[in-house]
Amino acid sequence: MEKEALEQLRYPIGKFNTPKTISTEDINGWISVLEELPQSLTDLVSELSNEQLETPYRPDGWTVRQLVHHISDSHHNSYIRFKWALTESTPIIKPYNEKAWAELFDTRTAPIQMSLEHLKAVHVKLVYLLKGLSEKDLKRSLIHPDGNQETTLEQNIGRYAWHGTHHYTHIKNLIKRKGW
Repeated sequence: MEKEALEQLRYPIGKFNTPKTISTEDINGWISVLEELPQSLTDLVSELSNEQLETPYRPDGWTVRQLVHHISDSHHNSYIRFKWALTESTPIIKPYNEKAWAELFDTRTAPIQMSLEHLKAVHVKLVYLLKGLSEKDLKRSLIHPDGNQETTLEQNIGRYAWHGTHHYTHIKNLIKRKGW
C-alpha cells in the first residue's frame, strides 16, 4: 500500500492540532463530542459479528475489538490525568504502553460490551467534571514525559475529543470500505 494511502487510513481526520486560541465554543463543542462518543460508538459497533470485530482497520493495524478496548483504556487514563492536573501542580503524568496494552488478553479477546459500558461510565464522570471547570481550572496543566510537553486542560479536552473521533472514524471507514 502506498505511503499516502496508509497515512490516510492511520489519520482519517488528520492529526490533532491545538488551536492558537481556544474559545468557549471550542471547549463546549469538544465536551459535546466527548458526551456523545459512548453512544455513537455503541451504535456503530454493537451489531458487528465476531469476525468483523477481529478485522484490522488497516494493514498491520489494531482490530475493531482492540480499538474499542483501547478507547476505553485511553479515556480512563485521561480522566485520571484531568484529576491529577486539578489536584497537583503541573504533574508529570505516567504514560502507558498502548501497543502492549492492545496485545493483552483482555484487549484481544474480551467482549466489547465491557469497554462500551466502561466508556459510558467514564465519560459521564469526565463530562460532568469538565462542565464544572472554571476558566482558571482550564489553564491548569500537566506534563507528558514523552518530550516533556506541557498541556493545559483546555488543550487536553480537545485532544481527547479528537482521539475518540479519530478511532471512531477508523471503525466507521472500515465498515464503509467493507460494505458491512
